[in-house]
Amino acid sequence: MVKNHLKRIAAPKTWKIDRKENTFITQPKPGAHNKDYSMPLSLALRELLKVAKSAKEAKQIIKIKDVFVDKRKRVDERFPVGVMDIIEFPQLEEQFRLLLDAKGRLTAVKSGPKESGIKLSRIESKTKLAGGKTQLNMNDGRNIIIVDKDPYKTGDTLQLALPEQKIMDHFKLEKGASVMLIGGKHSGMLAKIDEISGKKVIIKTAKNQKHETLRRHTFVIGKDKPALDCFKELSKQ
Repeated sequence: MVKNHLKRIAAPKTWKIDRKENTFITQPKPGAHNKDYSMPLSLALRELLKVAKSAKEAKQIIKIKDVFVDKRKRVDERFPVGVMDIIEFPQLEEQFRLLLDAKGRLTAVKSGPKESGIKLSRIESKTKLAGGKTQLNMNDGRNIIIVDKDPYKTGDTLQLALPEQKIMDHFKLEKGASVMLIGGKHSGMLAKIDEISGKKVIIKTAKNQKHETLRRHTFVIGKDKPALDCFKELSKQ
């Protein structure tokens, strides 16, 4: 039988929680995001957004109030929210985007109403369909069908308009691209790609420090600079 809770001490290191407060904590349902880079919606409301003081209060907010994730209303307190997801409270006119802080932990950054309708999604794989169509399989579980010419490659990022999922822009995994690391010992770091060699990528920080990481740990967030203002707010944390 699937457990609804897990021990706090065994929770992913990306969760910014007090591990000695109680024995157990809510476990997210299986979903599109990797467990290490997502958490239950109720926990995000309580630990990251501080709009609830307890799990019971967070559950009541989700059931009674309007809580949207990526422009879709969610009523399940265990729904997994992860990196790049937008949590929105229409009644309060507030929006937050989940990102990674400098220590590689999930954090919520306030986002403006304009950016709340924009989603950055990374291409994990591609599938050829009948009729010359291509299906792009994204990191957040989305599947986007491409009918026309397919200029996209695995590892690239698409800037999508929500909720219709219209492609607004395309950020290639290439030299000079702005990235956020979502894995490895430098997880959460913002940098630019300096060199790509096979599965390895050399990144360069704003202080001209160079680090080596894996392609799968890089999430392109813009061409020569981050495409969203929320990354400026992230750098202030």
